[in-house]
Amino acid sequence: MADPSFDVVSEVSMPEVVNAVAQAQKEVVQRFDLKGTAAGIELKEKEKQIVLTANDDFGLKAVNDVLQNKLVKRNVALKSLVYGAVEPATKGTVRQVVTIQQGIETEKAKEIVKAIKDAKLKVQAAIQGEQVRVTGKKRDDLQAVIALLKGKDFGLPLQFTNYRN
Repeated sequence: MADPSFDVVSEVSMPEVVNAVAQAQKEVVQRFDLKGTAAGIELKEKEKQIVLTANDDFGLKAVNDVLQNKLVKRNVALKSLVYGAVEPATKGTVRQVVTIQQGIETEKAKEIVKAIKDAKLKVQAAIQGEQVRVTGKKRDDLQAVIALLKGKDFGLPLQFTNYRN
């Protein structure tokens, strides 16, 4: 029989993002302080990007607040958003591209594996593509690893899947 294991992943539910963006778009159109301005939110689902536009930095912050509120209500972790620089757009407006981070990058995966090894638990951690597989003889050790990773901040939301006994 194989040893107990689980996978550490970082995933974002795209249907929830689509719904949150749709709700945010409706609110931006209806909000008094953003009416008649260039304020808007556009989702590029294939590229996993959200484009925020507004007349100025203040409007951009307001649009971003609306988006973040809708994402939080739909249980989408804000840590999975990577904000690009605010850049000037057409007709004196500003634009900001927000990238939705899916999977664990190699550098972050190495940090996670190092944290697990530094804990001196009797488990093995291996990077497999955009996830980390943790294997050990005892379930208690695996649960200790989950608790350890939940206690640390790696700058991205972590989920623990495929828990096998």
